[in-house]
Amino acid sequence: MIRKAFLMTLRPGNQDEYERRHNPIWPELQQVLREHGVHNYTIFLDRKVDRLFAYAEVDSEELWRHIAETEVCRRWWAHMKDLMLTNADNSPQAVDLDEVFHLT
Repeated sequence: MIRKAFLMTLRPGNQDEYERRHNPIWPELQQVLREHGVHNYTIFLDRKVDRLFAYAEVDSEELWRHIAETEVCRRWWAHMKDLMLTNADNSPQAVDLDEVFHLT
């Protein structure tokens, strides 16, 4: 199991809508995440700066990367692009974080 953490940024004024669209996320997106070995996926919001901190446990980096190739993920990105900073392909601009400590 691999622990992943990354940061993303909301556009100002979109906190409530971001939360609304995630409660719940689409069932077909949940299924894709599970089928690609994603567990314990959590997103936290720093409301003061519109910053998102995401944490997920994944079975493999390869499976994680393949999520981006699914039709459901591409639709989700298009659905969310107006709320957050994104790349040209609509994927969220994300900064990967390196793990430096873990307590079991």
